[in-house]
Amino acid sequence: MPDVSSARAPIDPSRLQAMMDELSAFGGGPDGSMMRLALSKEDGAARDWLGRWFARNGFAQSVDVIGNQFGTLSVAGANAPVVMVGSHLDSQPNGGRFDGALGVASACEAVLAVAEKLKAEKKLPVCNFQVVNWTNEEGARFQPSLLGSSLFAGAIEREWALDRKDGSGVSVRESLAAIGYAGTDNVARPSALLELHIEGDKELFEAGERFGIFTRYWGATKYRVAFLGRQAHTGPTPMAQRKDAVLGAAYLIADLRQIAGEHDLDLHTSVGRLEVFPNSPNTVPSEAVLFIELRSGSPEILAEAERKMKLRMEAAAANAGVSFEVRSIDRRKAGRFSQGLVSLAERAAASFGETARHLDTIGGHDAVALSAVCPSVVLAVRSRDGVIHHPTEFTSAEDQAFGTQVLADMLYALASEGLAAIEAAA
Repeated sequence: MPDVSSARAPIDPSRLQAMMDELSAFGGGPDGSMMRLALSKEDGAARDWLGRWFARNGFAQSVDVIGNQFGTLSVAGANAPVVMVGSHLDSQPNGGRFDGALGVASACEAVLAVAEKLKAEKKLPVCNFQVVNWTNEEGARFQPSLLGSSLFAGAIEREWALDRKDGSGVSVRESLAAIGYAGTDNVARPSALLELHIEGDKELFEAGERFGIFTRYWGATKYRVAFLGRQAHTGPTPMAQRKDAVLGAAYLIADLRQIAGEHDLDLHTSVGRLEVFPNSPNTVPSEAVLFIELRSGSPEILAEAERKMKLRMEAAAANAGVSFEVRSIDRRKAGRFSQGLVSLAERAAASFGETARHLDTIGGHDAVALSAVCPSVVLAVRSRDGVIHHPTEFTSAEDQAFGTQVLADMLYALASEGLAAIEAAA
């Protein structure tokens, strides 16, 4: 029987936990919450921390025009393929400490472990490694989400991305300059991308399994819709004469929930953000802006849900006596991750006697954007009770370490066998 331990690049769990603890200081609250919005001062501090880590460990640093942060470890020479690994450091408002951050810390630890093993073996690898921290993955401050990875993959235009503004009217361009991450480096696309993430659901937790692989990602259609009424006093203005923008929004919000029910488990709908103007308790709102999401693994269901939503928009506006306008539309196609990387992850997990449950990711990940330009995959470790985007989000130190070890073993296989390891695994 072959010695599977020889294909292992042992990580240092204490080193990994130290990184996670240090990262949690930037925007972390005493209740476990995380408030590290993209390109905020907290995000800037976390980026500075990562830059110092790169410098201490011999990684060459670069930052591109959208602020994506890279650390490259050239262990195979200038012309060798590059395997990228990482995630994002930005969080949701009042979010958790593991979403995104674990993917960056695990990337640092996994690459370091592989480099140490290669050095001890005096083995010449066939690829270089690059750790990445993507800009604005969450989409909490700037829309759309996956902004940095989408620009990197060529899915959106540079000036358009830099001109995105937050709710206070501050642009991505201005925010990058404010924290010192308005980069200019041209970074080549990698030969493969690996990302470790918490599951954000409870399939693994309820099954008592430690590890999963996202093999399929859902598509998403995101609308920003404004209902437009007329501002008035909520006291003397007769009900029949009011043009209440929020009333139109309320009709549509309820309708979206009904549309989801018409497609059982195959469709998710939401309005996660509502902006009201002038937002005064005694003023009839003249404007209500909805941030709408439709998500499905089926392109046909997604298209049908969008068709229904458009009809309900018109009806909601008519019922409330207001008008509406669509201000932006963002689409992300459904698809599948690299079968070769999925198989390589299965092989790495099996060497520990562990299963690798196949999962769908309904939420977006930067690897979804990169899958259009290179083989990509997202690995998953379990979340307690499936919690994500909440202060109680939790993944045990043991599960963090296991996912990072699988990641390191995959990187070691790629360093040893090159991209042929992906093809062979497929």
